[in-house]
Amino acid sequence: MNGEKIPKRNFKTPEKRRTMRLPPWFKVKAQTGEDYLKIRHLVKNLDLNTVCEEARCPNIWECWNVGTATFMILGEICTRSCGFCNVGFGQPKALDPKEPAHVAEAVARLNLKHVVITSVNRDELKNGGAEHFAETIKKIRQMTDCSVEVLIPDFQGKKLALQTVFSEGPDVLAHNIETVPRLHALVRPQAAYSRSLEVLKCAKACGLKTKTGLMLGLGESIEEVEAVMQDLVEIGCDILTLGQYLQPTAKHLPIARFATPEEFLALKTRGEKMGLIHVESGPLVRSSYHAASQVKGLNPGKNQNPLVVLNQGG
Repeated sequence: MNGEKIPKRNFKTPEKRRTMRLPPWFKVKAQTGEDYLKIRHLVKNLDLNTVCEEARCPNIWECWNVGTATFMILGEICTRSCGFCNVGFGQPKALDPKEPAHVAEAVARLNLKHVVITSVNRDELKNGGAEHFAETIKKIRQMTDCSVEVLIPDFQGKKLALQTVFSEGPDVLAHNIETVPRLHALVRPQAAYSRSLEVLKCAKACGLKTKTGLMLGLGESIEEVEAVMQDLVEIGCDILTLGQYLQPTAKHLPIARFATPEEFLALKTRGEKMGLIHVESGPLVRSSYHAASQVKGLNPGKNQNPLVVLNQGG
């Protein structure tokens, strides 16, 4: 990254906070099935990465067993050290020029009807890897007729990079805000709340359906979450996902508290009453969870079947 020193990620979480037990509603039965093994083998054979594995997603068993996965492009090393994310960070390798074609091949072989593409941040690249996103969308559409959702980085707010992706007309443009403005410097030190809002606003201005995600349990108040929802309504954001933050390792930010299922339900009701078209809200909800059904809600005339999510970090 042009000799720039990469910040360390070590929050030295106190032992007491490290061993916090999960509430009973977090019990997930781990089991493998035919579709789970099929996706795992295909990802390995095509040398692809999934956020499901890299970010230790608690829904991996459910999603993979119904033929749903989340693939991560632009490599597996991120140039940002967000305090919540388990994706590795450091000096990335060169982009794999075959990756867009491999992703499209995976989508075709899994016979997907809706796919979500995400990535790590690649701030050392001129346009942050935007051309790679665009090429991946093109390859998928050349080989399949599935709808495409992209979960993109902020590309440091570079208009050319954003336009490169927007011009391919993804069916859904997602970019995660992750937390409330007060906590941004701690949770996303190389990002900015206002910049993320601008990404979503620009996407909406280009006629795209937009989506974002927010984590609970980092120290935010319910009032701050509601203020973020109001900001999203004002820029015309369509879909919001709300989920519980879970600390990946002792070097990541500690969990401030566990929001209850009742709180998640109340926030869903509140957000949709405020004007958001759909709020996917629950302790285990992640960015790409139930993404296919969300798109179907925005496009009731389309027949959306199991999706794959080719996903991003940070």
